[in-house]
Amino acid sequence: MTSKIFPCLWFTDQAKEAAEYYCSIFPNSKILSANPMAVVFELNSTKFMSLNGGPNYQFSPANSYVISCETQAEIDHYWDKLGEGGKYNRCGWLDDKFGVTWQIVPSILGALMNDQEKAPKVMYAFMQMTKFDIETLVKAAEN
Repeated sequence: MTSKIFPCLWFTDQAKEAAEYYCSIFPNSKILSANPMAVVFELNSTKFMSLNGGPNYQFSPANSYVISCETQAEIDHYWDKLGEGGKYNRCGWLDDKFGVTWQIVPSILGALMNDQEKAPKVMYAFMQMTKFDIETLVKAAEN
């Protein structure tokens, strides 16, 4: 079976604006097709659709998109660009200007949390953070 699964983001009437915005932030991104109802686009080779569906539904943090970042520069880039005009939350979470929730997470976090001794110290450190700071997490794990 060759079925593909990809998310559809429901907007009131900003489907194209949102797709263009996201494509401007993520490398290797492009709009694949567009019509007045829907836009299909790729962000870093991950396919999405945005839909002009009207005001009936709103976004919620119950559905978020995780960006795994190798470096602090990547975290800073996505945090600043996606957070602009939106709302910053705790522990690397933010809502962008369209209301879509993103988690900007260092890729090292999983390994740090999988270590039984380091996990409580790392968790304590990141619970104090809004935007993740890799250096602080590593230092917490070492202490």
